[in-house]
Amino acid sequence: MKEVIAIYKRHKNTVDEFIISLIKNLPQDYIQNADKILKENKMIQLLYAVDNNYIQISPTICKKRQELESRGSQKSHYFSKVTVDEMGFYISNPYIHHRTGRASLSAVHKVGEVYYVFDINMIDLLEELKLIEYNDIYDKIKRSVYFLGAFFLAVVAIALILFGGYEFGIILVAEGEIDLLHNIFQSIIAITLGIAIYDLSSQIFEHEVLFRAFHHEEDRQYKILGRFLVSIIIALSIETLMVVFKIAISDQSQMLSAFWLLLGTTLMFIGLAYFYKTIKESEQKEE
Repeated sequence: MKEVIAIYKRHKNTVDEFIISLIKNLPQDYIQNADKILKENKMIQLLYAVDNNYIQISPTICKKRQELESRGSQKSHYFSKVTVDEMGFYISNPYIHHRTGRASLSAVHKVGEVYYVFDINMIDLLEELKLIEYNDIYDKIKRSVYFLGAFFLAVVAIALILFGGYEFGIILVAEGEIDLLHNIFQSIIAITLGIAIYDLSSQIFEHEVLFRAFHHEEDRQYKILGRFLVSIIIALSIETLMVVFKIAISDQSQMLSAFWLLLGTTLMFIGLAYFYKTIKESEQKEE
C-alpha cells in the first residue's frame, strides 16, 4: 500500500490527467453503459450516480453484479469535502477499498446536477501506465512457492528447537554417566540453528508473501542474508568452543586443529564485518 501510494504521488499529475482523459472518453451515459465500461476498463472496480442532495440514484454497479439495495442511500459523508474543478472532476486521495482490500482512488465527474463516482484500482491503473510491473497469476504462483518454502523452513526450525529442548531434557533426567559438555553444546547449537532458520523463514514470509513490494529495496536481500549469517556464525562459534574445550580436556595433541578451527571462525567474523561495511558504504554513496 505505501509503495503504491509513493509511486502515485511521484506521478500524480500524469495519473490524474490519465484518469480524467479516460472518463472523458467513456460513453457519456455512464449508468446505461456501465457493463461495457467495466468490461473494457479493468481498473474501474465499480460506479454509481449521486444527485445534488448526495442521495444515490443508481445501483452500485460492479463487474459481476448490481447492488440495487444501495439506491437511495445517503452519501453526504463522502461528499462533504468533495470540490470539483472547472471541468467537473474530482479525484480523491488513495485509500484501501472496503470491497477489494486494495489501494484505490475515487474519481467523481459532475454532469449537470448528477455526480458520477468511479472507484479505480490503483494497481491496475499504475500497471496500465507502465509505472509498475504486476501480473496477478504470476504473483499468486510466486507467493505460493515462497509460502511453501517458508512453511517447510519453519517446520525444520521448530524441529531443531524441539530437538535442542529434548537434548537439554535428557541432561536433566538422565541417570548415570553422560557427556554433559557435549550434550549442552549440542542442545545450544540445535536451538541456535533453529532460531536462525526460523528467522530466515519469517523474513521470506513477511517480505515475499504478506507484504511483497512492487519495487524491492535494493539492500533488503543483503539485510536478510546478514541476519541469517549472524545466527549461523554464532552457532559455529559455539561449536568451535565445544571442540576446543573437548580437545583441551581430553586430547591436547589436537590443539593445532583447534587453533585452525578458531582461525576459520575468526575469518568468518572478519568477512561478515567487511560485508556490513560494504553495504554501509554503498548506502552512504546513494545518499
